[in-house]
Amino acid sequence: MALPDTLLLLLAALVVEAAIGYPQRLYALIGHPVTWLGALISRLDQALNRERAGFAARKAAGIAALLVLLAATLAVALALTDLCRMLGPLGLLPLALLASTLLAQRSLHEHVARVAEGLERGGLTEGRKAVAMIVGRNPESLDEAGVARAAIESLSENFSDGVVAPAFWLGAAGLPGIALYKAINTADSMIGHKTPRHLAFGWAAARLDDLVNLPASRLTALLLVAAAALGRDGDATAAWRAVRRDAGKHKSPNAGWPEAAMAGALGLRLAGPRIYGDTRVEDHWMGDGRAEATAADIRRALRLYRKACGLLWGLAAAGAAAGLLA
Repeated sequence: MALPDTLLLLLAALVVEAAIGYPQRLYALIGHPVTWLGALISRLDQALNRERAGFAARKAAGIAALLVLLAATLAVALALTDLCRMLGPLGLLPLALLASTLLAQRSLHEHVARVAEGLERGGLTEGRKAVAMIVGRNPESLDEAGVARAAIESLSENFSDGVVAPAFWLGAAGLPGIALYKAINTADSMIGHKTPRHLAFGWAAARLDDLVNLPASRLTALLLVAAAALGRDGDATAAWRAVRRDAGKHKSPNAGWPEAAMAGALGLRLAGPRIYGDTRVEDHWMGDGRAEATAADIRRALRLYRKACGLLWGLAAAGAAAGLLA
């Protein structure tokens, strides 16, 4: 597909996903594309990741597993694209429906909003229950401010890798682009950990995920800075300053960009030291504002998120229109 066509597909997919998300009944009936990818990754992990093998052998096995995953994903995505193309211009709708399943605008908003609702209605106990659904850290280690910060951090990071990154690759390469991105991202989330079992086997998945998320993390920061300039929910100047000062200090090569932008925009401090299970992770703070975040700050972050999503839609629409008129 030519770039104007993929950008039009991106815009359609963003609109479809925001309108209907992924219906729960459909998930109960057939699962979700990410769960299908996860099932394949799990099978490859069980078949190829042999604990008695040496580090180099397990690393090579992980590379082989990733190549199998990507080849299978690409084959399916190309076949579906060809089928939809047979419908001519009408093929845009089924393609948009397929691509929308790999975006997470609506579900991300819903999950983060539940944390705010939990804190507002049930205090710390309900806030911890809600935030445990979206973060990997130990919720029992979080006070109310920690719960609110965790929700805002999750919103920032997942805006990048759950919305902007798949949108970027959909706009760049159509359904195959977004499908390959989600395969890499799912592999990283399942095996890209520095645990004894996956340190070697998941190396390729983790490194490739860092690479494919690099452009989107920077774009996400810019979208949040621009969104902060619209209305009274954020400070664009402080957001930009936090990005320039703090983004590169984060342990992740990508997560610091959206988190720093969100922190600066809201006048908060995000990231910093945190606990996953029983392990304390030391990290730099993003932003130099207050650490005492509240449910109201989650609501402000969600308003900023909605504006940034609108800007993403605008970029897709402008690109598609410019390409079609050229």
